[in-house]
Amino acid sequence: MLLGTIFILALAGATGICFWTDAFQSLAWLWVFPVSFLGAVLIEAGIAFAVIMLMVKAVDFEKPQEKDSKPYRFVIQLLAQAAVPILSVRMHTEGLEKRPKSGRFFVVCNHLNEMDPVILLRYFPKSQLTFISKQENKEMFVVGPFLHKIQGQFIDRDNDRQALRSIVRCIEILREDRGCVAVFPEGYIHKDKKLHRFRSGVFKIAQKTKVPIVVCTVQNTPPVFHNGLRLKKTHVHFHVLDVIQPQEYEQLTTVELGNKVYEMMAADLGPENVSDAQAE
Repeated sequence: MLLGTIFILALAGATGICFWTDAFQSLAWLWVFPVSFLGAVLIEAGIAFAVIMLMVKAVDFEKPQEKDSKPYRFVIQLLAQAAVPILSVRMHTEGLEKRPKSGRFFVVCNHLNEMDPVILLRYFPKSQLTFISKQENKEMFVVGPFLHKIQGQFIDRDNDRQALRSIVRCIEILREDRGCVAVFPEGYIHKDKKLHRFRSGVFKIAQKTKVPIVVCTVQNTPPVFHNGLRLKKTHVHFHVLDVIQPQEYEQLTTVELGNKVYEMMAADLGPENVSDAQAE
């Protein structure tokens, strides 16, 4: 949508300049049109960047975000949709028809790269999806401020009390119908890029709210940014494995539920993509 809008506006601008300069009356349009088109693209990109910078500057981390910000949600969804073609990513999907059509839900996915949340935003565009993210991401350019405005929760993995507060806030988001929550239960991006043991405490979010759990996997996101800078295509696989309904896990402990989800992901990813470590 974002790239299409930029393309259409640039095309219209370049055409208008050619008519205004009478370039179409001669072969001059052969250079006037492409130069005008490129100039329009650069101007539009500059305006978009300036708007994003103003939005970043307006974020106050000290002020709790009590609801989803529509302007920030709109922009972050546009960026998520545009990132895939910009980075030359070729998506291969399975199971998208399993996604809940309505209501709130809890999304869990393995974690390989910073691109993973972008994939989830792309395939859950109308769900007001927010994330539990590590504390360090709060300082990331654009990412931190925008995540805060869409109700993202920054978790200190070394502070159990603060981590519990973040989980409680996610429970409130679901209970109060303010959005859906996504987590990467491994907690870290591991160097070997394999599925590792879960921090099962995050499954309290689902158990306390009794919402469906959407189990997903993603594969081959680590080379996306490296390949994108070199205009090389990256094939990324995104699978929606299943949706676990509340009645299917109401008798399970958080550890048992974590193990259940772990086994589902491990079966889909294959033994070559799973660490020897077992789920907690």
